[in-house]
Amino acid sequence: MSNTDPILAKVRKLLAKAEDQAATPEEAELYNAKAAQLISDYGIDQAMLSASAPGSDMLGDRVLTMDAPYAMDKAELLADVAIGLRCRAVLRTRRGPQKEISVHLFGHESDLVRTDLLFTSLLLQAAVGLARTPVPPSEHKAAFRRSWLAGFRLAILRRLRETEARAEAAAEKRYAGASTALVLADRSEQVAVALRTAYPHTSKAKPRSLSGAGHGHGYAEGQRADLGGTGAGLVPGASDSGH
Repeated sequence: MSNTDPILAKVRKLLAKAEDQAATPEEAELYNAKAAQLISDYGIDQAMLSASAPGSDMLGDRVLTMDAPYAMDKAELLADVAIGLRCRAVLRTRRGPQKEISVHLFGHESDLVRTDLLFTSLLLQAAVGLARTPVPPSEHKAAFRRSWLAGFRLAILRRLRETEARAEAAAEKRYAGASTALVLADRSEQVAVALRTAYPHTSKAKPRSLSGAGHGHGYAEGQRADLGGTGAGLVPGASDSGH
């Protein structure tokens, strides 16, 4: 996908406004909602274009290494965003003198672009949210923030699912005579085959046990980053060893 695509350029501008620390939570929510809808519609349009012009949206993959702190939380957020935008993810851990956590993504190019764009913005928005959420004196700082990120991630995942579902429903009317559901199902199967070919033996990661009390605060922040459900620092249940 071209980085000069006018739709993606508009999405970047909206997300940049949402990331601005000067933006109020209400303003950030509005910018995110608009960006989310654009991202979802963009994903559907690219899928339908590819169905009529094979080769226009190639299947691909990429590996992203997560930086500390909270590398695992960031990896789980990335995996959830990827899944929400019709990609698949394998969370990888390499142990050694320094533990390295990375995520191997599989998907069609337009969906990989959507995932990268939204994930990058959400990292910044999470950092802003964490910075303005005080850690209670009785709480361990790292534990509180990890649970905050888990709540944030859960809210984002739910919003993504809702927005993508709305975009798919609208597309069924927009593309009269063409089944978007069948096109998307076929694309999803292609992605799943690519993952299984690269990783024939994967296992579902066990949910992490988080002790902090920040989950509700993080979830509320994720709600304000109201993605509505696109296809635009985090959540359990979605980042396995092979999503």
